[in-house]
Formats: sequence, C-alpha cells, structure tokens
Amino acid sequence: MDQFKQFLDTFFFGMFPYVTIFTFFLVTIQRYRSKAFTYSSLSSQFLENRQHFWGLVPFHYGIIAVLTAHFIWFLLPETVLWWNQVPARLYIMEVSMFIFGLMTFIGLINIVLRRHSNPKAKIVTSKADWWVLGFLAVQVITGLYTAYFYRWGSSWFASSLTPYLWSVIKLSPDLTYITAMPFMVKAHIVSAYSIILLFPFTRLVHALVVPNPYLWRKTQVVRWNWDRKKIRTTEKNS
Repeated sequence: MDQFKQFLDTFFFGMFPYVTIFTFFLVTIQRYRSKAFTYSSLSSQFLENRQHFWGLVPFHYGIIAVLTAHFIWFLLPETVLWWNQVPARLYIMEVSMFIFGLMTFIGLINIVLRRHSNPKAKIVTSKADWWVLGFLAVQVITGLYTAYFYRWGSSWFASSLTPYLWSVIKLSPDLTYITAMPFMVKAHIVSAYSIILLFPFTRLVHALVVPNPYLWRKTQVVRWNWDRKKIRTTEKNS
C-alpha cells in the first residue's frame, strides 16, 4: 500500500507536471499557428444573456482574484509570511480569498446549469467543455474545502508549495513538500495540473489573447436586420 501511494505521488507530482507543461506549450503554439481563429471563448451570450451574466461575471471576478493571490504567494513567499505575522491581516486575506472562492463557485454553478438546461447553449457545449467544467468544479470545491478545514492556506502555500513548484521548474521536483499533504490538498494540485493539460484543447485559450473586457463592458445587444416574419412566411409558402 505504501509503495502504491509512493508511486502515485511520484507520478502525479514528479512526472505529471512535465506532461502538462510540455503538452500545454506544444499544443498551444501549434494551435495558434494553424488555427488562430479558434483562439476565442466562443461566447454564447447572444443565445441567452441573463443567466450568462450571473455565471460568467462572478466566475471571472472570483477566479482572477484567486489566481492573482496564488501568483503572489508563489512569487513573494517571504512577503506573504511577513504579512501573515499579524493576525488581523491574515484574517483579512483568508476571508477575502474564501469570498472570492465562493464567487467562483456560484458563477460556475450558474454556468453549468445554463449549459445543461438551456437548449441553445447545450448544443454549442462540446465534450471538452464539460471536461473542463468538471475539473474546474473539482478545483474550486477542493480549494474551498482546504480553505475551510485546513486554515491559513496562504502561509502553507508560501512555505511548502512554493518550494515544491520551484523545484519542478528547476527540473528537480522535491516531493518531500507534497507527500505529507492531506488528500484534498493533493486533489487540488492534481486538478490544477489537469486543467493546464486540457487548456490548449479548449476555449480557455482565449485567456491568452483577450484581456476579458466583458467584465466591464455594457450588455451586448443583438438586433435582427430583416423581417423574420416575412422570411418565415416565404419559406413556409415555398
């Protein structure tokens, strides 16, 4: 049993990261060179907007804030640990990130419900989209679980995950930082790698070329440029 656990740790945290990184860059570059026009979110807002708004806006605000925080914890671990020395500042960071995580979760639920219940949105949702939504759900749920049951995640991220991630970048992964982690934390890390692996195959690639202007732009209005009744009557008569 211990050997099997050790094998899983070695595969998911010592080998899998390089599979994801290699695939990410290879497929991303190839897709951009051969199918640049597919670098789009393939928005379905014109099909239905109200539920789309309550899904995409909280999801994007939430996930951008959470990813930015993770990026800061990774780049400035000593600053994060210094910040967390004062309990009030630690509470502010933890509560803020948990709220943004909840926003992401609420937005994701609305996205899934919309794409499952709205016939038009469901038609344009591919299998890859469902896979991504599934891994995003795992990522958000495990993140919220970790934040609630294993408190002060910003501190242990800075002290444990940051050295591990740097060891991966240096091509010498140090698994001693990961092996003792709880299962939900490991699931959170593996789901992040899985999303990176799927990234270049899905509509997520739009994040590389579009600065998400729909977070602040006005509601998109779609107008018909012809008389629909007349066209339908003509088609019916023919």
